[in-house]
This record gives sequence, structure tokens and C-alpha cells, in this order.
Amino acid sequence: MSDAIVIIPTYNEIENIESIIRAVFSQQKNFHVLVVDDNSPDKTGEKVKALQEEFDNQLFLLERKEKNGLGVAYISGFKWCLEKIYDYIFEMDADFSHNPKDLVRLYNACAIDGADLSVGSRYVKGITVVNWPMTRIILSYGASRYVRLITRMKVKDSTAGFVCYKRAVLEAIDLEKIKFVGYAFQIEMKFKAYKKGFKIVEIPVIFKDRTKGKSKMSGSIISEAIFGVISLKLKSLFAK
Repeated sequence: MSDAIVIIPTYNEIENIESIIRAVFSQQKNFHVLVVDDNSPDKTGEKVKALQEEFDNQLFLLERKEKNGLGVAYISGFKWCLEKIYDYIFEMDADFSHNPKDLVRLYNACAIDGADLSVGSRYVKGITVVNWPMTRIILSYGASRYVRLITRMKVKDSTAGFVCYKRAVLEAIDLEKIKFVGYAFQIEMKFKAYKKGFKIVEIPVIFKDRTKGKSKMSGSIISEAIFGVISLKLKSLFAK
């Protein structure tokens, strides 16, 4: 049994899913993996089922009927994990933009060094992004600066999707009230943890853009993040 599980949301990740699963299982620490698949037309879920025969009681699959947002997929995964006995619950992309070798560093930040939430950060030590066009770097970095200005959180990479949560953090957040689904979901989760006084630390990582498969980024996701931050801040003020 493991005390840590990595949630990997998927939609049409057949080109990456087997490699990322094997990479997670190859780490020195024993991690379990939960794939949350949104009924991928490319049969990503079927590939995971085939791999479950090899990784019995280590690899799990949560199948959803449709694609309705990254945030919703993660919330489903969080609820599944909280029903089990995992103490550390991770978010990680399927496309190798997050290096599985950094999982142990995020884990140690919480399990050994006392953080409640550790973030694999692209911006805590300069800008550590590979293969992104300059326009996307500016957009992402600018969004993080904007979030810090509005929310007053000290987190430099608030939109990061490479995260380790202690179980207590997810238990303290009302997951039913998480509103956003894209970039803003990542911001909202960190902001909720920040407002509840949990200790958030950033671990520097090198982020590499995907080389296989198709990005899920869209204009609606970006606009949600921009306007969602203001909404989060206003609601937190009125909640006092």
C-alpha cells in the first residue's frame, strides 16, 4: 500500500498514457495512480484497463461520461481518493510537461518538511519553461503576477497544475463549492487553501511543453482565469 496517489486527468492521451504511468511507477517512492478519463474517443481508458492487469492494486481508473472540465475531473478524483486512506494526493498532467522525477520532491516538501500544499513552480526561480512560444510564456507569467496582485497570495505560480495536497487540505475545502474548471480551478484551490491558513510552498521545476497529443488550452479557459480571480477575491471579502 502507498500513502500517496497521483491523479492524472485524461482526454485523448493515448500517445502518452502508458509512458507516463510507467514513469510514475519507476520512481524510488511507491506512488499509486488514479487516471480520471473523460470518455476519450481515442480509447485512452481502454489502454489503462489493459495496464491494470500488470499494475494490480496500484493503477486505478475513474471513467466519466463526458468531457466537462479539468476542475470537475480533479474534484471527482479528489473525492475518490478521500474515500481511501491516502495522506498525499497529487495533480499531474499526462503529457510529460510535469516531470515524474519531481514527484518525490513535492512529496518530501509535505511529508518531511511540513508543508500542507506543495506546488511544482515554473516561476519561483526565474522562468523555467521549455518549448513554449514567447506569447504563451508572457500570458502565463502575467496571469500569475495578476493573481498575486488581486489575491495577495505569495504563490508565484498560482496556475500550476503540478501539486501535492495533504489530505487535511482537501478535507477542509468544500469541494462542492469549487466553481471553476480551467486555469481558474488551480487558482481557486490554492486560494481556498491560503484563506484557511494552510502552509503553501513552491518547489522549482522545469516545465516542458507536450511533444505528443493536443493541448487542451482555449480562450474560454483563459478568460475564466482573468475574471474568476476578481470573483474569488470579492467573495472572500464578503465572507468575512
